Amino acid sequence: MTDMATLRQQAAQARAGAAGTTTMALPRDRPESPEVRFTSQLRAKKVQRNDMEWYEVEGYASAFEQGYEMYDWYGPYTEIVSVGAADKTLAADPEVVFRFNHANMPMASTRNDRLHLWADEHGLGQRAWLNPKRSDVQLLVQAIEDEDVREQSFMFRITSGHWSPDYTEYRIDEFDLDRGDVGPVTYGANPHTSIAARSGEFLDVIPNLPPLVAREAYARLAQRSDLSAAPVPAPQKPAPARASAPAATGRSISMLRTRLLVEQGED
Repeated sequence: MTDMATLRQQAAQARAGAAGTTTMALPRDRPESPEVRFTSQLRAKKVQRNDMEWYEVEGYASAFEQGYEMYDWYGPYTEIVSVGAADKTLAADPEVVFRFNHANMPMASTRNDRLHLWADEHGLGQRAWLNPKRSDVQLLVQAIEDEDVREQSFMFRITSGHWSPDYTEYRIDEFDLDRGDVGPVTYGANPHTSIAARSGEFLDVIPNLPPLVAREAYARLAQRSDLSAAPVPAPQKPAPARASAPAATGRSISMLRTRLLVEQGED
């Protein structure tokens, strides 16, 4: 089995070969709006705001200068969000919503002034004020208090980034948050959304695949032309020639029968 260090080296070499003399701008096959998750100390408490009671949920949706593992078409690499990567998008007053697991109903928004975002040396911070009358808010706050939800995430578009000279590390220099979202996510779920980015999951389950599934996967991979040259089938031995039927000798049964009928007719 190939170890991770070797996989990373092979992936970096493949990227360098594909890029040639032109620096590769983005990881190949990366989602346009990737989802990146970070462990975050979430805090939830009830507060008074604008003469109403709200749940205030606060934490960091990202961490700057902390590497995390990603996968692209070629394999694993380390990705880092640079300090200052959010400055331009925050200055443009982006429209961002707060929601759980990126797929549920928004609970707050920058447009209704119930979601505040900031960036400092630690990362991208967020503070949201959620309606305590909503059942989904109640469940989320309870999960945070029980520490069943311990990660946060944000979705964004990369607008500037660069690879390290050896293609083992990609650094996000700038991203755009407009029309994106921030918020808590289920702990332990995979943070990446594309087929290539989930390659780590696939590698982890390979050793435990059922024999039938493993054989089918092996057969399908063998058909891919980009992995290795297709095996040349062994020449088939010509089938032995069938012996020709012996030449007919004597008289056939049909002829004898015909002659017998003729003789009977003459009598």
